[in-house]
Amino acid sequence: MTPLAKSIAATIRRVPRGRVSTYGAIAKAAGYPRCSRHVSRVLNQVRGLPWQRILGSGGRISLRGEAAMEQRFLLEAEGVRFRGRGVDLKEFEHRFPTARRKSTPQIPRKGKQPPNYRQSGRSRKDQLLVQKSSSVK
Repeated sequence: MTPLAKSIAATIRRVPRGRVSTYGAIAKAAGYPRCSRHVSRVLNQVRGLPWQRILGSGGRISLRGEAAMEQRFLLEAEGVRFRGRGVDLKEFEHRFPTARRKSTPQIPRKGKQPPNYRQSGRSRKDQLLVQKSSSVK
C-alpha cells in the first residue's frame, strides 16, 4: 500500500461511530488536500474501513442503488439523522483537528534584481540605450 493510501485509511479509521465526514475532508486531514478521488479508491481497495461514514460534499450519499440504501440504513443505525437526501453536517460531521503550520521565513531571491525603471523617470528603451552608450566608452 502506498503512503497516500495508508494515510487516507488511517484518517478514515479516525471517524467515530455516529459521525460522518466527506471525501474532501478526509483527503485534507490525511495531508493530501486535492486528492478526494483517491479516498473512494482506498475505500474500494482496503477492507474493514467504515465506508458508510464517508459522504459526498454537502453530506450527500454519492453511491447509487442498493449501496446507497445500505449506507443510509447503516448510518441511521449509528444514530445519524438525515435532512432530506443528505446528512445534517452541522450536527454530525466529524471535525479533524487542524495542524498548525509553522511560518517559514522569506528567503531572499538569488541573482540580480531587475531595476525599477519607473523610479528613474525613463522608459525601458531609454534605460537600455543609456546602458549601451555607457558600456561602449
